[in-house]
Amino acid sequence: MYQGLSDNKGALGVILQYDDSKTTDSLLERKVPLRKAGVSSDCPKGSVNAGVLGAGNYASRVLIPAMKKAGISLDTVVSSGGLSASHHGEVNGFDFASSDKQNVLENSAINLVVIATRHDSHSSLVCDALNAGKHVFVEKPLALSHEELDSVESTWNSLSEASTQQVMVGFNRRFAPQVVTMKNLLDTVKEPKTFNFTMNAGSIPKESWVQSLEAGGGRIIGEACHLIDLMRFLVGEPIVSVQARGIGKPDSSGIKEDKAIILLGFADGSVGSVHYFANGDKSFPKERFEAFAGGKVLQLDNFRKLTGFGWPAFKKQNLMKQDKGQDACIAQFAKNLANGEASPIPMAELLEVSRATIDAAEQIRASE
Repeated sequence: MYQGLSDNKGALGVILQYDDSKTTDSLLERKVPLRKAGVSSDCPKGSVNAGVLGAGNYASRVLIPAMKKAGISLDTVVSSGGLSASHHGEVNGFDFASSDKQNVLENSAINLVVIATRHDSHSSLVCDALNAGKHVFVEKPLALSHEELDSVESTWNSLSEASTQQVMVGFNRRFAPQVVTMKNLLDTVKEPKTFNFTMNAGSIPKESWVQSLEAGGGRIIGEACHLIDLMRFLVGEPIVSVQARGIGKPDSSGIKEDKAIILLGFADGSVGSVHYFANGDKSFPKERFEAFAGGKVLQLDNFRKLTGFGWPAFKKQNLMKQDKGQDACIAQFAKNLANGEASPIPMAELLEVSRATIDAAEQIRASE
């Protein structure tokens, strides 16, 4: 063929024709085995066998190691190109790697779908997994808009009353050991509480997909949701009001909502404020949380140092290293699934926190 191009000076090109009979499914394979011991039958009762959608940094560095620690069986990992799925799948002991989500959704051996893809795909993948009869763990956020959230809620409500499916969002901070201590202490105070969370978030370039409202949903929906959920957990009462305002006008990059204040009102009269700032200095603590209740104060710095003021039986709880509850979050969900129990966070609460977060983001975008 190449000789013909060289010999025929008048040739303008060449047409390549392939023998269709030699095209087999194996040439188009989108799922490859990574080890011999693959799970090939329906899951035994009580077991948790996972398929993971997304093999990016957070999934590979945090979620998958936490799943292994929790004793979750790792069946199939999926990435769009397949290369990262093969790499992380082999390193972490998955049975299969794939570039097609259907190899997870249609696999009867898998009963848990873990969603760690880009934010704009979360709500649709949650619906797909629920419709496929699977349990779902989705990294935050659950959805980027009220319309997407409506779709998730509608799918959830359409499940049969006999369904045992569960949904969990990766709101890990409520599972952090120091937050559990705070919860136990605050529950002894039978009066409204005041919370203040300052997030020294740091700047992220406008070009990042996280800043894109279409792809990442912006930083309030993508990250500040953690802080709203944390306060919801500590109060233990529904959020009844959300007020939010961006600080100043958009900067030269057009970004506004990464510098904002959110005020939450709760059914028992408690109040929480979230100060989410991308205009601070790195030397200041990234996350500082204060709780005022019944003449006493709790102060948490960077999920390493918890200090009590005015608590007769509590002074401090310091950790050797930061623990935001990622491992405990996965472990508790896995335990509940294995025991046939409900998700650690009720679906109604997941929807409530998600709606409050979207409300806050929309108010910030509309503020002048």
